[in-house]
Amino acid sequence: MPDIPSDFDPESPEEREIAGQAATDRGDFLSLMGHAYRGELGRMTSWRTRIDRTTNWGVVVTASLLTWAFSTDTRPHYVLLVGVVMLSVFLVIEVRRYRIYDIWRSRVRLFEENVFANALDPEGVEQSQWRELLSDDLREPTIKTPTHEALSRRLRRVYFPLFTVLVGAWVVRLSVFADGIGTVEAAAIGSIPGGFVIPAVAIYYTGLTLITFWPMRRRAKGAVESADSTEEWK
Repeated sequence: MPDIPSDFDPESPEEREIAGQAATDRGDFLSLMGHAYRGELGRMTSWRTRIDRTTNWGVVVTASLLTWAFSTDTRPHYVLLVGVVMLSVFLVIEVRRYRIYDIWRSRVRLFEENVFANALDPEGVEQSQWRELLSDDLREPTIKTPTHEALSRRLRRVYFPLFTVLVGAWVVRLSVFADGIGTVEAAAIGSIPGGFVIPAVAIYYTGLTLITFWPMRRRAKGAVESADSTEEWK
């Protein structure tokens, strides 16, 4: 370990404010920004991996249940509804992970827009107060993506197609393997009548559809959207 100077006093005001000197030195400041960017990029990548892991669980569960449910005509139909419940649990976990992931992604985009983009083509920064924004967020990290937006985004990108496949397979399972009884009677689960199960599934799926496609302004920083979309730092 390097020797610490004998006159080094970590409690002195000069040593406490030593990092602030980088703000007045261009070389030190740009070097600090490079290290900070790599750190935030590493955090973002780590949380991106966690999101992908949950998505993989959902895909594997869906594929496994579909294969098992249609392997023979004696398989119970409600196994597919169990898959819907499991997907819902994965979705809740992924929404939480996505909101935390967006903390680091928003910082990475702030670096890219105001430091690296301007270094490559100096036309001016995107946010004139980007240093203050970044400083405030480092001191008090905040979740910037609302829960409903994160839920809608993950449904649209991944989970709504999986829910659609499971619900569609459930309908086919009831229709094709009804064994001579009506679809409503076939939808019964134990003592729960089919007249209750079918409306409950329909209401749940309708709610998912509304959440997925209800128009709203995107607030997530750095998300890939269409060319006419607008984003802002929140």
